[in-house]
Amino acid sequence: QVQLVESGGGLVQPGGSLRLSCEASRNILSFNIMGWYRQAPVKQRELVAIMPMTSGGSTNYAESVKGRFTMSRDNAKNSVYLQMNSLKPEDTTVYYCNAWRGQAYWGQGTQVTVSS
Repeated sequence: QVQLVESGGGLVQPGGSLRLSCEASRNILSFNIMGWYRQAPVKQRELVAIMPMTSGGSTNYAESVKGRFTMSRDNAKNSVYLQMNSLKPEDTTVYYCNAWRGQAYWGQGTQVTVSS
C-alpha cells in the first residue's frame, strides 16, 4: 500500500511563500511520474506541476503558476516539494500530491489559504 503524506500548507498573505512537502512510503524512483494537483470546492482537480521520475524528463507547470511555483525532489528522502512564491488569493485551495505507476496514488491533501 503506497502512502503519500503532504505537509506545509497554511495561511499566508498575498505575495508570500509556502513550501509543500510530500513524503512517499516507498522509493519515489519506483514511480513513473509524480505531481501536484489542486482542487477548489465544486471545481475539478487541476494539474499544478508534474515531474517524470526518469532521467532526462522536464517538469511541466500549469500556465497559472509558471514562474511562481517550482517542483523539486529529494530521492534520498523519498520526497517531492512544491515551492510556491508570489502567492495570490486565487491559489487558495487544497493541494494534493500524486504519484503514478500502473495506477494513481493520492495524498490526503493540504490546505493553502492566501488572504490578508
